[in-house]
Amino acid sequence: MILNLLRAFWGVFFIFWTAFNTALVDVVGSEQQIPLSVVKLWASAFGGEIKSIAAKYSGSQLLQKKYKEYEKDVSIEEIDGLQLVKNLAKSMEEMFHKKSEAVRRLVEAAEDAHLKHEFDADLQYEYFNAVLINERDEEGNFLELGKEFILEPNDHFNNLPVNISLSDVQVPTNMYNKDPAIVNGVFWSESLNKVFVDNFDRDPSLIWQYFGSAKGFFRQYPGIKWEPDENGVIAFDCRNRKWYIQAATSPKDVVILVDVSGSMKGLRLTIAKQTVSSILDTLGDDDFFNIIAYNEELHYVEPCLNGTLVQADRANKEHFREHLNKLFAKGIGMLDIALNEAFNILNDFNHTGQGSICSQAIMLITDGAVDTYDTIFAKHNWPDRKVRMFTYLIGREAAFADNLKWMACANKGFFTQISTLADVQENVMEYLHVLSRPKVIDQEHDVVWTEAYIDSTLPQAQKLADDQGLVLMTTVAMPVFSKQNETRSKGILLGVVGTDVPVKELLKAIPKYKLGIHGYAFAITNNGYILTHPELRPLYEEGKKRRKPNYSSVDLSEVEWEDRDDVLRNAMVNRKTGKFSMEVKKTVDKGKRVLVMTNDYYYTDIRGTPFSLGVALCRGHGKYFFRGNVTIEEGLHDLEHPDVSLADEWSYCNTDLHPEHHQMTQLEAIKLYLTGKEPLLQCDKELIQEVLFDAVVSAPIEAYWTSLALNKSENSDKGVEVAFLGTRTGLSRINLFVGPEQLTNQDFLTAEDKENIFNADHFPLWYRRAAEQLPGSFVYSIPFSRETANKSNVVTASTAIQLLDDRKSPVVAAVGIQMKLEFFQRKFWTASRQAINCYLIDNNGFILVSEDYRQTGNFFGEIEGAVMNKLLTMGSFKRITLYDYQAMCRTNKESSDSAHSLLDPYNAFFAAVKWIMTELAMFLVEFNLCSWWHSDLTAKAQRLKQTLEPCDTEYPAFVSERTIKETTGNIACDDCFKSFVIQQIPSSNLFMVVVDNECNCESILPITMEPIEIRYNESLKCERLKSQKIRRRPESCHGFHPEENARECGGVLGLSAKRTLVLLPLLLAIFSR
Repeated sequence: MILNLLRAFWGVFFIFWTAFNTALVDVVGSEQQIPLSVVKLWASAFGGEIKSIAAKYSGSQLLQKKYKEYEKDVSIEEIDGLQLVKNLAKSMEEMFHKKSEAVRRLVEAAEDAHLKHEFDADLQYEYFNAVLINERDEEGNFLELGKEFILEPNDHFNNLPVNISLSDVQVPTNMYNKDPAIVNGVFWSESLNKVFVDNFDRDPSLIWQYFGSAKGFFRQYPGIKWEPDENGVIAFDCRNRKWYIQAATSPKDVVILVDVSGSMKGLRLTIAKQTVSSILDTLGDDDFFNIIAYNEELHYVEPCLNGTLVQADRANKEHFREHLNKLFAKGIGMLDIALNEAFNILNDFNHTGQGSICSQAIMLITDGAVDTYDTIFAKHNWPDRKVRMFTYLIGREAAFADNLKWMACANKGFFTQISTLADVQENVMEYLHVLSRPKVIDQEHDVVWTEAYIDSTLPQAQKLADDQGLVLMTTVAMPVFSKQNETRSKGILLGVVGTDVPVKELLKAIPKYKLGIHGYAFAITNNGYILTHPELRPLYEEGKKRRKPNYSSVDLSEVEWEDRDDVLRNAMVNRKTGKFSMEVKKTVDKGKRVLVMTNDYYYTDIRGTPFSLGVALCRGHGKYFFRGNVTIEEGLHDLEHPDVSLADEWSYCNTDLHPEHHQMTQLEAIKLYLTGKEPLLQCDKELIQEVLFDAVVSAPIEAYWTSLALNKSENSDKGVEVAFLGTRTGLSRINLFVGPEQLTNQDFLTAEDKENIFNADHFPLWYRRAAEQLPGSFVYSIPFSRETANKSNVVTASTAIQLLDDRKSPVVAAVGIQMKLEFFQRKFWTASRQAINCYLIDNNGFILVSEDYRQTGNFFGEIEGAVMNKLLTMGSFKRITLYDYQAMCRTNKESSDSAHSLLDPYNAFFAAVKWIMTELAMFLVEFNLCSWWHSDLTAKAQRLKQTLEPCDTEYPAFVSERTIKETTGNIACDDCFKSFVIQQIPSSNLFMVVVDNECNCESILPITMEPIEIRYNESLKCERLKSQKIRRRPESCHGFHPEENARECGGVLGLSAKRTLVLLPLLLAIFSR
């Protein structure tokens, strides 16, 4: 009946509005305002009709009534945030402990197996090579090392074909499969197979387990097939992985000295740069470094960092790599100046207390040294030899090798010679074995955890990337040592064992239903980097799933940027337990909208790990939780309804513990748990009780929706397509008023539409936005398209259901509808208008209705800049400045393109001849011909290429002022006045804006929401490089050991150090005691 009255009123209003338009023509261009009363009448009529439609088809009033009926049977509790975060930390601690215990069992098995093994240089052993398994020759016979290896899809391993009974072995392409060291290592490590399987039986949630050998091979369980790249190469070397390096060595401060004297021209300088780059690859977030180039003068690669060290995070390492390209060779090498500078830096930086406060090293990269500089070492490093010296001789000549080897041997380091680019990787890795010696001799099996990372190099990651996208994970690892007595002083590292823990496993331990609609949990590392946070965005270019360069070192302060003084971050880094509060601006809907709220943060440490855990609870409804109670029989009956679904990423029951449960949906698991048919199932009893309550209370809405769908005359034009409901327990109900094939938005409420479904770290967008509206009102929006032009053809309307009529009441559910945009717009328009533009905008300033359909979804300020500017001045809307410290900006970079020269057959032939001559006369190339070799014949064409680079941006968002319901205004333009009226649509987040269109205000620029890159001047860039946020060092340090055998310090064939020079530091050490 109400709807009929509205329609009757609408007819009367049509006549009134037509008269208004006629009168309006006479006043356009004057200072007279558009009649507010008429606009108000229209807004009221439209608001009443659209709310009536939304309420009717969503069933909001019925659901509100049903929850009210249970009001006396529920209890409301305030959430104890501190206790909640402690309980969560305890659960995560137990989960992490199980993983580390599995790794510890692998360490013990590996060390025992090696202890019992005697090296046999002639050992012949057929093992399962991960690349060659199941491969046959032309005659159909299995290849050597490629025996039959049964592979079957396994749902626990994302349906990848694996062998859960055996591991297999990957050997890098540049290593010989049958090298005696590798064959012996593979042979004794076969004993790990039993432990792999046993670990998996004890903890079925385990995924990949592995042993990375110091010899280079990689044993992985379960066994899986590895495929070479398009060039037939597998570049993966486990010794380059962060988990390996972190477990094998202690934190370190490093100064890298690069010789750029004239003799380093050409290929030698190229090899030197690659050596530096490879050293940087081995440095992690707990390490500090600087790079100094030297000839007759010192040249800091980054002049801003003169006399200090910087943290070896990815951004800093990439910054230095870019500067390496600017090095060129000339002049004479004065190594003594460089050595003095390096020792002074390490000493001064150590006294600041900012570095690793553990190992220290100088890396010298040169083609020779004319002296041993023993006086410098005697002054700075003897007798304690706290700074290790690693020397890299570049080139084939060995004339100055004696001096370089002596420096390394006299300072507990290592000497190696690098003749070609192919030698770089293996030779750089040698220093890690030296740094691992003290840890090995101490027999300290430190458990290490990596920061969150995406490993796309392993075969399982490559296959998953195609199906599900790249997976964020952390790795727990431990070193494996030789226990043989004769090798004790040598400190031999056998390798590192580890297992991966996907970050989504951590999220399963988080009871999202207790965190409220806007609440979330997050964790950070000892360096303040994010392990998990809903605002972490590791990928860019939607659909292409590309990793951002610095995704693994995003600091907490970059997502919780409102905490300008890092109070929250520093407390968590220091592993404190406590509470912190602040006003935050959280963006939703692809960053286009903002919610301003006050969050209470609770935090504590996760024992046994370097991680700290935090929980954010939104004040108001987010701090309260209610408990309902129904019988199991009632709940089970209503869970059986076909329209019921549960949040896939929430953990109602743990289906990972037993293989027979892996295929179960959460709904199936709950039913089995409640009926007692699966006693082994572990479920969240409290959550399930609340799911049953929500199922019972919301059940009547199914019949209500069905009756509406059956009465076709009610929705004859099929404008309303979907009704939906979601509750605080992740329970959803969906009803289609049209056939599935007729849906305008096919992705809505499906797994592809991540923002509009319950997932591990947030409630649906329509739920979150409705919760911030006034009770009883609807929030309307148009989904934003991923393309530049918004192509959305639907409007979503939703409203929140509260248990009580105050701010302390939990938002128990949200309901809504999705309708055709054309249907929505038709309800808005009633008559043709002249001399005005009419818009319907939402509370964030986005256009839902305009006479020009192309403007739908655009920001109002882009279309009517003068009016939006006036609304901001008058306070009807306010601008909120936001920051994005994970942005990617387009930038022009020089790129090289040498491929064009090879397109010419003559150039191709000449290139081939040059390669042959190079191999025959390498020594000439290195010494004399390199400058010719880099002549214009092979010069690379330089051109600008547009790339995406990490950057910081600032951008605006806009929010309406709730207290201002209506306003009028005049804008003085160049030669006219532009009048407008804005009127809120009742019971909604919408505003009607009527604008005089005959006065053009082109002099007032549009207002856009485009992000602006924050550009830092050179001085500020330098300060940002130098600034170091508070971090917590790893608790263990193994820099030195008195029993360490430093005599094994590298060398080349026929090379021997001068006896007197080697003995000098040893004698000094003896006499100093």
